[in-house]
Amino acid sequence: MANYPQLDDQVGVWKLKDVNDALMGGYWRVHGSRGLCAGGNDGSGSDGQTAIDFVTLTTAGNATDFGDCTNGAERTGAISSNIRFICDTTSSPYVATEYVTIQTQGNAADFGDHTATRYFTGSASNSVRGLKFGGETGPSDSNVIDFCTIASTGNFIDFGNLTQSRRSHNAGAGSPTRAVVMGGQTPSSVNTIDFVEIATTGNAVDFGDLDTAMGAAAQTSSSTRAVLCSGYDGSNRVGNVQFITIASQGNAIDYGDMDAITTNGAGGASNSVKAVISGGYTGSSYHNVIEQFNIPTGGTATDFGNLTVGRGNVGTGSNAHGGLNEGYQGTRIAPIPQGLGAGQLGVNAGGETGSNVSDISFVTIDTTGNAQTFGDLSAAQSYGMGAGSSSTRAIFGSATNDSDYITFVTKGNSAFFGNLSANRSSGSALSNSTRIVFTGGSGPSNVLDYNTITTLGNAADFGDLNYSSRLIGSTANNTRGIVTGGLNEPNTMLNNISYITIGSTGNAQDFGDLTLARNRSYGSGSSTRGVFMGGYGGSPLAGQNVIDYITIGSTGNATDFGDLSVARWGGQNTSNNIRQINMGGSGPYSNVIDFVTIASTGNAADFGDMQAALGQGAACSNGHGGLSS
Repeated sequence: MANYPQLDDQVGVWKLKDVNDALMGGYWRVHGSRGLCAGGNDGSGSDGQTAIDFVTLTTAGNATDFGDCTNGAERTGAISSNIRFICDTTSSPYVATEYVTIQTQGNAADFGDHTATRYFTGSASNSVRGLKFGGETGPSDSNVIDFCTIASTGNFIDFGNLTQSRRSHNAGAGSPTRAVVMGGQTPSSVNTIDFVEIATTGNAVDFGDLDTAMGAAAQTSSSTRAVLCSGYDGSNRVGNVQFITIASQGNAIDYGDMDAITTNGAGGASNSVKAVISGGYTGSSYHNVIEQFNIPTGGTATDFGNLTVGRGNVGTGSNAHGGLNEGYQGTRIAPIPQGLGAGQLGVNAGGETGSNVSDISFVTIDTTGNAQTFGDLSAAQSYGMGAGSSSTRAIFGSATNDSDYITFVTKGNSAFFGNLSANRSSGSALSNSTRIVFTGGSGPSNVLDYNTITTLGNAADFGDLNYSSRLIGSTANNTRGIVTGGLNEPNTMLNNISYITIGSTGNAQDFGDLTLARNRSYGSGSSTRGVFMGGYGGSPLAGQNVIDYITIGSTGNATDFGDLSVARWGGQNTSNNIRQINMGGSGPYSNVIDFVTIASTGNAADFGDMQAALGQGAACSNGHGGLSS
């Protein structure tokens, strides 16, 4: 039985922040995961395929037969809610639409007619309305926008007009409030992006431009990001993937590529994380290939499976796409974790095992156990610029001036985020829920620069450390960032502790001293306490088992906390506001994972093992002490 909407939740109405945390944190209840692909041209010269296929978006594999359209649907577009999937048919006079109920299987039934005769329309929908955009009338292209109420049947109603007449075939998508139309043909390919507010009626407004003009492209969306891929630029078929942020306005950004086959006339279906692109036409043949990629990260698409028959110019949709916000209809399902420590995913990226690695691994912090595979960095590296994170996204500084990012809810490879303000390595990073600040580095350097975690781009100047250092530690709560220790020239071990106010910009100030001068003693902590584990120092110089702590909101010297189980330096640290873990390390390379309870003191206990013995990676989590409650 469907649970949307549900108004009997005794814990009350959702806060917007809780909705965002649940959706982006990956613990929102998912209403649907079925993607449908209807009709298309298989090259037989008939009016098109009648077949409807379906896939389960969360599980790769070949498509399964769902049923059939009444008539061949060669140039179809489609819209969908949580319940219904509605597609065009192409029997003359090219106005008819048909529907199926997504969670069942069976043949399509008549829904109603468009306001105008046309095909190769763009499509978008939320859970209430479905919109159709433009199209080809035969002698010319159309600027018509019309809409239907998906839960009923009946003819479409006039909505308004596009900014430009064009056929956009399957190139519309949106959020629960806004529909966007990307590219199209006039018949030349265009880079136009329009948008409308779904709940109103009226003419479309200019949004921005595509990175590459594209017609007959596949398009789909999460609730925040619309993606266009694999189309025709007027001369060639182009396999690049472009995205826009639906709630904003501006030009599209290129952030990936299709892999196996570059087609036009493919179709896109999605949930809030994964895009699945089906079929298409290469000019010589029709294809059954289904590819997939993660919407938050982009990158190169990978194989998903095959359609039941190769075809292009298909209509596609799902019961979990971005316009549906994964089933969110305004009510709260208890219990949902909230506040600090709700995120339990600890991630380590890169490091050295004797040579640099690109591996990204993860653990669940509130349990114990061994690390598991998450994905890969864009390049193997160690001694980078540390890591920082919000509850949804992690950013890793590199040993050059690049930074990469991942989305916690989506396991997979990292994507390019931007560049640091200065080329350096062997630094560190700290973050609260909105900003990441990169600290120090090779030189040694006193540079501080920062990014807003939600916005891809290059780092901006923050200020200066009050000392120059590399191989330093850091941690933060939501207000204050802490930088500790490191190595100055000529190879002077440092015991410095400094602090910054993350929400502003400016130079660091003195906080106090560590219990032992050392470098590569990396930290994390809770919203009140910063904890620094291990390091390289002492006399004679060696790996250390020391753990010390500070109270972040005050100033003063560090206090002894306890000891690691194994003396080492360069272990990767992160936390969930209650528990802190130290993963691996060097001197020699270690696969040991230790943990402590941050609010107490005492020696570290065994957590599990890394996938490989390594040190000098970068770690963060989606529940650390820098995240606001």
